[in-house]
Amino acid sequence: MSASGQAPIVIGLTGSIGMGKSTMAALFASRGVPVFDADAAVHRLYAPGGRAVPLIRAVFPDAISADGAVDRSVLGHHMRADPLNLDVLTSFVHPWVGEMRAAFMQQAIDDGAEAVLFDIPLLFETGGEAEVDVTIVVTAPADVQRARVMARPGMSDALFDSLLARQMPDAEKKARADYIISTADGIEAARQRVDHVLAAILAGAESTEDAH
Repeated sequence: MSASGQAPIVIGLTGSIGMGKSTMAALFASRGVPVFDADAAVHRLYAPGGRAVPLIRAVFPDAISADGAVDRSVLGHHMRADPLNLDVLTSFVHPWVGEMRAAFMQQAIDDGAEAVLFDIPLLFETGGEAEVDVTIVVTAPADVQRARVMARPGMSDALFDSLLARQMPDAEKKARADYIISTADGIEAARQRVDHVLAAILAGAESTEDAH
């Protein structure tokens, strides 16, 4: 571990839908790397007692479920109905997530973490690579990706295609990544790859590697 007070290496982990990104983030966490998941942070804001609940209740009371949480499907309907709603919501939620991220980073520094990982689905699409030290792309063959996503409840070909269209092509992400981790060969192979990549990052390796 690094000395307390020293900023850790910031790793940005990304990958298209169905590539296994969340599983890889969990593997890094199992190796002692603190992980910040922006989607999970938003879920906490939307959970019963969450910071976003009173704001959303005031504007969209039908988007609050019986248990006091935000119903994301109802909220999503309002966002699609008027794009301005999304702009207003984002203007509140993004700064709150930013505060949670800053608190996470400070805790990592206090704990002397050598590296931290940010799980960012749209890392390259939003220019987020400028805010991290190292980028990792999680990948898998297109047929494996489609099979994984189509197995999800409520998924359809049209929905999958629309989700994919919002994301940078996998080939382009891999071309821009510092490291690539394939999930095509099973969890054990991916675990070994995580260990190899993490060791290289902590050793200061700078070269881009392939998925083999």
